[in-house]
Amino acid sequence: MSRLQRGLSGLSQNGTGSRLGTSMAGTERQGAKSFEELKRLIHGKLVDKLDLSRVSDLEGDTLRREIRLVVERLCDTENPLLNRMERERLIDEVLDETFGFGPLEVLLKDPTISDILINGPHKIYVERRGKMEKSDVKFRDNDHLLQIIDRIVSKVGRRVDETSPMVDARLPDGSRVNAIIPPLALDGPSVSIRRFGTNPLKLEDLLNYKAFTPEMAMLMEACIKARLNIVISGGTGCGKTTLLNTLSSFIPAEERIVTIEDAAELQLQQDHVVRLETRPPNIEGKGAVTTRDLVRNALRMRPERIIIGECRGAETLDMLQAMNTGHAGSMTTLHANTPRDAQARLETMIMMAGMELPIKAMRQQISSAVDVIIQANRLQGGPRKVTSITEVMGMEQDMIIMQDIFRYRQLGIDQNGRAYGQFEATGVRPSFVNRLEAAGIKLPSNLFQERVLLRD
Repeated sequence: MSRLQRGLSGLSQNGTGSRLGTSMAGTERQGAKSFEELKRLIHGKLVDKLDLSRVSDLEGDTLRREIRLVVERLCDTENPLLNRMERERLIDEVLDETFGFGPLEVLLKDPTISDILINGPHKIYVERRGKMEKSDVKFRDNDHLLQIIDRIVSKVGRRVDETSPMVDARLPDGSRVNAIIPPLALDGPSVSIRRFGTNPLKLEDLLNYKAFTPEMAMLMEACIKARLNIVISGGTGCGKTTLLNTLSSFIPAEERIVTIEDAAELQLQQDHVVRLETRPPNIEGKGAVTTRDLVRNALRMRPERIIIGECRGAETLDMLQAMNTGHAGSMTTLHANTPRDAQARLETMIMMAGMELPIKAMRQQISSAVDVIIQANRLQGGPRKVTSITEVMGMEQDMIIMQDIFRYRQLGIDQNGRAYGQFEATGVRPSFVNRLEAAGIKLPSNLFQERVLLRD
């Protein structure tokens, strides 16, 4: 007998089986129960009978496999008239309710889904290949949805209730979760899930999707290996974090990296990585740890590179100072629609630190800290592209001088409503080529020659 079966307190013995049989003796008189009622009944009986203290030493696939045997036995006892397909579906959904995230499990197992948007228990939308569509998946009611939200956020040490009705969290695979509940959400709990998947996209995948060209990839790899400071700029959902994950794979394995995020999403492949995550205030409004606190602490941890998942506020000043003081090769992302907007946003976020700096001093700090701005955009119809790789050259009087090295030019919209265009080399040879060569990186002489690199 397995450890789990010993921990079930005699589920099929000591009269339990007979009680279940008695409780359902009237099945034929009552007619078939609804699928949801049957699932809830079986799940309740399973939870009631599990002795968690005895089965806690089982985990992973072993635990799920042995619980499955118990659920199968309950299904046969409660409603032996289920056909094979209904029975398998019922067993899977009971297991998802017990070990996973309930109805969300079906969507989380679908690799084609990039976003899950929940507007209350009965309105769930998903994005597949850039197109939004309504899903057939539903929760029973608001309480059921709240229960799943609580299960998600509690796994990462966060909480959501009436006193703290907004929360950022993450799933085990790194997917980003934002939840907001009543009284702030008027029509019931609302959840937004940004998928990242268990297998992060690699460079080859992004090249196959034509997010950028091999020439652009060659330059980005060279910039990272030569320890240039990089800002990835773009709008919401344009693939900034995915691009940051992919580019981080070029960082040499022996370098010490410290990552700082609000909700840990980065999936770096190196071994020498320290991952830090912010903490919200407790119920008394105390104990918060901000991104700025973590950046300051990271400077004392002897990092060779600092990667901030996203700069949103006062931590920008600390990040720029770190880039200027011995932490070359650092990277971050921020929200902006163009490289020039990214510069303006950096200035705004520096002012959020409460420092009364003149505009010229701020721009000098930015121009000396940031070497390259990589602009990512999501175009009409869903394609995500690196629309420009821009060098930050320095200051002329009070202006920061930038120049595009590669860019994407949109030419139109096809019959499916998707934008199409071409990647171009502007003919500009970046001034940091000497730094690349000093780091032992030799690029092809014709890499920057003005031409069309790739057409969609």
